[in-house]
Amino acid sequence: MYAQCSIIGNTTNSEEGITMQSFEVSEVIPATPQKIYEAWLDGEKHGLMTGGGATGKPLVGGKFTAWDGYITGENLELEPNRHIVQAWRTSEFSSEHPHSRLEVLLQEVKAGTRVTLRHSEIPDGRGESYKQGWTEHYFDPMKRYFSK
Repeated sequence: MYAQCSIIGNTTNSEEGITMQSFEVSEVIPATPQKIYEAWLDGEKHGLMTGGGATGKPLVGGKFTAWDGYITGENLELEPNRHIVQAWRTSEFSSEHPHSRLEVLLQEVKAGTRVTLRHSEIPDGRGESYKQGWTEHYFDPMKRYFSK
């Protein structure tokens, strides 16, 4: 099954004059919302799920890393087994660019869980790369991990 994806659009932050991109991508993963929620937020499980080193705990305000420090951020909102909101950035962000916003929505479906990622406030020009990255470095490894 292929990931569903759409580019939502570009916006400009008038205070800082930075153009930002946003998109949504989703995929059905063969696991319960609880298992995905726990693996997303627990550093050790996240690393096993994706194949890259990770840290983190399921706490609002908790800091996390993924992919051996390439990704860093903070948990902003947590609704167990349903919704995660994170401040998110990669080492590619310039120092003047604020964190992007990542929303993870988990919806139970017949074949497992539909995981929908709404990624916004991305530095202009990075949207396509990150959209592809979610499929290659998250959805594909997640399907393998949860199919074991």
